[in-house]
Amino acid sequence: MSDWDAQTYHNLSDPQVEWGRRVLARLNPIPGERILDLGCGSGRLTIELASALSQGQIVALDRSPSMLAEAAVRLSERVPPPGPRPAGSRGVDIHLVRGDGSHLPFVDAFDAVFSTATFHWIGDHDLLFSSIYRALAPGGRLVAQCGGGPNLSVLLARAHRLMDEPRFSRWFEGWGDPWNFADVPATRLRVERAGFTAIQVSLEPAPISLADAESYVRFLSCVCVRHHVARLPEDEQPLFLDALARDAARDDPPFTLDYWRLNIAATKPAGAERAA
Repeated sequence: MSDWDAQTYHNLSDPQVEWGRRVLARLNPIPGERILDLGCGSGRLTIELASALSQGQIVALDRSPSMLAEAAVRLSERVPPPGPRPAGSRGVDIHLVRGDGSHLPFVDAFDAVFSTATFHWIGDHDLLFSSIYRALAPGGRLVAQCGGGPNLSVLLARAHRLMDEPRFSRWFEGWGDPWNFADVPATRLRVERAGFTAIQVSLEPAPISLADAESYVRFLSCVCVRHHVARLPEDEQPLFLDALARDAARDDPPFTLDYWRLNIAATKPAGAERAA
């Protein structure tokens, strides 16, 4: 799987950040907590999480090397910079970790797990929620959001039609969708099966409209169809993206992406047995 263009994503990710701020408000971090930012990306929300936490510890985890490198640059601009603080000082320690959400290297380690725009990039959600449950301390909470249900169904249907056209089809042999847009019932069942209680799962529309064809193509190539683009030779990439933009120009409103967000909240029981 190709890595992200993290610098471009950082500059384009206003929609993800706006959604994430609402998730952060639901998390309502308590000073002194240990929080896992699962899928920290370029660190934009990590910085806001640290500000809301005011003191405590954040582990910012991502499986993308380029995202972690970009996050390191952005977090280095903080005062104080990320890393352990002198004994007795107050503030937020931030540690960057490369890892996979479905195989977290932590046990009973966090008071909360916070995640936005990440879970849909993880194929096995049973493993994901079991891994998060293990990483949380008893009484810890999960507050997250990701793409779900019919997320981007209009865009992706158009992309699949293009993939089947003779001019593009040879580049997509053996294609498998790299996302998992789970629905509410399946997610609730998986979270419950992992051992969580106080489970809340909901789905909400969150469409965004881009200013023009150029903005639309730039956003798509970095975020929504980056895996499609990575399969194509450089000279074919603009043809694929321009075809999607022509379809989007006829939408009402034009250049609109049909995003849907899956909201998840749950608690590891306070009386849960600590992992061995």
